[in-house]
Amino acid sequence: MVLLPVCTPDVCGRDFRSSLKKPSPNYPYGLKTRKPRLVPAFTIQAMQKNTKVIPPPKCGVYDPLPQRPTMFRSCYQRGEFPVCIEFTSCGKKLSWKVPIEKLDFHHYLPMFFDGLAEGTYPFAFIVERGIHDLVTKGAYKVLPVVPQLIIPIKNALATKRPSVLCHALTCIQMLVTGCDRVGEALVPYYRQILPTLNLFKDRSRNVGSGIDQSSSEGGNVADMIEETLQILERYGGPDAFINIKYMIPTYESCVLN
Repeated sequence: MVLLPVCTPDVCGRDFRSSLKKPSPNYPYGLKTRKPRLVPAFTIQAMQKNTKVIPPPKCGVYDPLPQRPTMFRSCYQRGEFPVCIEFTSCGKKLSWKVPIEKLDFHHYLPMFFDGLAEGTYPFAFIVERGIHDLVTKGAYKVLPVVPQLIIPIKNALATKRPSVLCHALTCIQMLVTGCDRVGEALVPYYRQILPTLNLFKDRSRNVGSGIDQSSSEGGNVADMIEETLQILERYGGPDAFINIKYMIPTYESCVLN
């Protein structure tokens, strides 16, 4: 009787099973991997294999709102304003058909501020020049109309369009610096005006070593906001800074410092 040696396999069972999962060396493309499946977040599917969670959508907090027709545009197209654009050798100016001192400021001034949301010509030009003329020649009539101006200013700032924001901030500066006690009258309404300014206060342009020409032309929103807040603090009385600081924590006083 001849005893043969014990047959020992070259590959154990575990290695043999793992080799089955490997692609054949003769297959040109190797092992095909399936594309991960997109699944919603915070679900049981997100815990499964070969899945990828769908990222959350962008909130769009800085996205500008679509332009909508305002009451100012409708009234201007119907010819309800006693103004017209006059072209002279020096450029364009606003021509009034009646004396400004005889106008009803409770009707016309809120209508002009409602046109701040318009960012196209000729509405933007008429609004800015009209507010300038009303504030310059009828400053003593502006203070009683301040509560009617809050909602138009808030709607203009809520558009989040840079051109409209700079346009509205210019008119606010004109209103505060050109009329007595208007800055103090705006302090109770900071909660309606300042949230949008807080949103864009630190969004200044980074041009590196270059020169931002829009800063000198009044087109940089962050610089305009900082300048407007300083004017509100100077003309708003003793309670202005604490109210601005409550709505815009990153603001530093230009008077106390």
